[in-house]
Amino acid sequence: MKKFAIAGVAAAVMFVAGCNEQAKEAPEPELVLDTMEKKISYILGYDVAGRFKQDEMNLDAAAISAAVKDIAEGKESRLTPEEMQSVMTQYQEKQMAKQQEAIEKARLESEKVGQENQAKGEAFLAENGKKEGVTTTASGLQYEVITEGSGPKPTTEDSVQVHYVGTLIDGAEFDSSVARGEPATFKVTQVIPGWTEVLQLMPEGSKWKVYIPSNLAYGPGGTGGLIGPNATLVFEVELLKVNP
Repeated sequence: MKKFAIAGVAAAVMFVAGCNEQAKEAPEPELVLDTMEKKISYILGYDVAGRFKQDEMNLDAAAISAAVKDIAEGKESRLTPEEMQSVMTQYQEKQMAKQQEAIEKARLESEKVGQENQAKGEAFLAENGKKEGVTTTASGLQYEVITEGSGPKPTTEDSVQVHYVGTLIDGAEFDSSVARGEPATFKVTQVIPGWTEVLQLMPEGSKWKVYIPSNLAYGPGGTGGLIGPNATLVFEVELLKVNP
């Protein structure tokens, strides 16, 4: 028979069985963790019981207590190895089904949020593109010049040093080299497509405000943080230096 997390199960068995015995008998004095054995036992019990609770696993305290007693008295298991394996397989299949259900629920929610973000982003860019001073490129990227530099424009072979502040269209800030007090340095091709495009348009010394549609940013996947699926991004970018 395959072994399945014997140490963890044993710890959980002792933990729950202890709770069961305490429920039957008169209250005992408060536990004092004054030895290494007691501390390790408590840590194992707390950890395993916590994981069972997180997994929403319902355990029968009486059955666990019986298992502990059988082991302590050297008795044979009340279930055959085949029965144990069958039960564990069924349990694992049930848990996998729950996980798949949770994954699918999260996917549908992400898809819904992505559709909402896509619509909001498109509406924002449509209005923003009408503003004086805003230029829209063939890809749909938009920018406006705050300060026009006079240095060279970077190519895909170059790296650049920039300061930037990144926000969502609602103004929520998600990243800022300015706040960190240190400019960022990276190759022109090692960033999202919107950045790669706009950097090649900027002369060194320029400061632009850039509006990046989701397909030129992080797309349907987002970043798993503040940048959700299909989010349109806004950056204030200052190109400090071009490094050939």
